[in-house]
Amino acid sequence: MWVIRLVLTVIVLVLLLLIGLVMHVITWIVGRFDQAACLRMRSGYMRLALKLLWVFGGGKATVIGTENIPTDRAVLFVGNHRSIMDIVLAGNLIPVPVGFISKIELKKIPLLNLMMEDINCLFLDRKDDRQALKVILKAIDLVKGGQCMFVFPEGTRSKVEGELLPFHAGSFKIATKAKVPVVPVTITGMGDVLEDHFPRLKRAPVVIEFAPPIETASMGRDEIRELPDRVRDLIAETYERNRKLI
Repeated sequence: MWVIRLVLTVIVLVLLLLIGLVMHVITWIVGRFDQAACLRMRSGYMRLALKLLWVFGGGKATVIGTENIPTDRAVLFVGNHRSIMDIVLAGNLIPVPVGFISKIELKKIPLLNLMMEDINCLFLDRKDDRQALKVILKAIDLVKGGQCMFVFPEGTRSKVEGELLPFHAGSFKIATKAKVPVVPVTITGMGDVLEDHFPRLKRAPVVIEFAPPIETASMGRDEIRELPDRVRDLIAETYERNRKLI
């Protein structure tokens, strides 16, 4: 059964990528006249694509706190990272255009890289500090211009369910330099959907919770320095609480 589900998910992914190419051309034409409409159309298609992927390949999601997602200003979403499915779930729930900071390896995947670039995703090379700094600076500029961004500050996926890696402080500069809020996002149980038994897909229960925004505009130097640990502790506490819902 899981083989059929995996094949169907791959077929859906390929179809969505091909349709995404058509959308890229259409929205490119729209963008010649209205850049904002172009981004809204591309982001809307991406949300739909991710929702369909979650329907075919995801688990049983309990969603908490979507009312905490600001829709009238740019924010930095910060989440724990266990699975490649994290982006699929979170991306289809955020109702505003949002770009993800992703590993540079995804830039090598045809069509997917085009769709990601269309919604202002950025590709970070963890082995190149200079390139990583440029990505952070680009993200700051995007957020200042009104674009929401999503970052996984652990830098890579955790290999153990429930175990958070250290949060890199550089990720939070996107919010503190742009003076926008941070919205912590806690994803619980995602490893059982795919990573714990790759490539078998499982409809395992997961919980995703969006916490209230943490304002950064008036933070002092000490608060900024403590922000990564503050968000990490909040996500860890939320994770343990939401484990009981699975």
